[in-house]
Amino acid sequence: MNIRSRNNVTVTGPPTGPTVVLAHGFGCDQNMWRLVVPALAERHRVVLFDYVGSGGSDLSAWSEERYGSLDGYAQDVVDVCDELDLERAVFVGHSVSAMVGVLAARAAPARIGSLVMVAPSPRYIDDAGYRGGFGADDIDELLTSLESNYLGWSSTMAPVIMGNPERPELGQELTNSFCATDPDIARVFARTTFLSDSRGDLKDVTVPTLVLECAQDVIAPREVGAYVHAAIPSSRLVTLDATGHCPQLSAPEATAEAILDFLESL
Repeated sequence: MNIRSRNNVTVTGPPTGPTVVLAHGFGCDQNMWRLVVPALAERHRVVLFDYVGSGGSDLSAWSEERYGSLDGYAQDVVDVCDELDLERAVFVGHSVSAMVGVLAARAAPARIGSLVMVAPSPRYIDDAGYRGGFGADDIDELLTSLESNYLGWSSTMAPVIMGNPERPELGQELTNSFCATDPDIARVFARTTFLSDSRGDLKDVTVPTLVLECAQDVIAPREVGAYVHAAIPSSRLVTLDATGHCPQLSAPEATAEAILDFLESL
């Protein structure tokens, strides 16, 4: 199968310095990075793609068996890196893709040389000694609502996830992105995301890592960023003066600047 068309791969920027691979989160696609790409592409080759089941990907390649776990998404990343013959790329993963990047870097260490984790969460459900931001009942209710009325759920939840109520156009954009996703695929991706527990994988991260959190984020609160940072000895924690779970849209300049500063340090 042609990986470039399967994952709707886009490459831009000069072939200098480390290649930056941008990976989107649940209910989104590569378009979510459009405000950050110009700054990054001035100095670096930038690779964008859509996970199978999202955006402009080949939906016929999707299967619940593969994409019912984060490993399926990690394999998409490895496939794209192999297709482009990338070496020690910088993987920038938003939300659940931050943990996908951890798995991909472990599976293909020669392909991924560093990680940028944007609003990461290794587990969304609270646990003993760990605050993920949601109780188990909260997640059950969220998934039940999503599965019974996906479009209604999207219209309600997307503005909450985005934050920034004074900028309703941002919440509307995320709503539109969610609603463009096939409901059956979204159901599987949501369960894979919100029921995941990747805390045990963090100890395997040995590459330079930037943990990029927002000052206010209902999906990944500050305690989560601190937890990820503490669990990865090679990490650096940066808190953006931003609200919501999608700083690449709500604070693109600050997001790009933090990523570029990290790239300069490599």
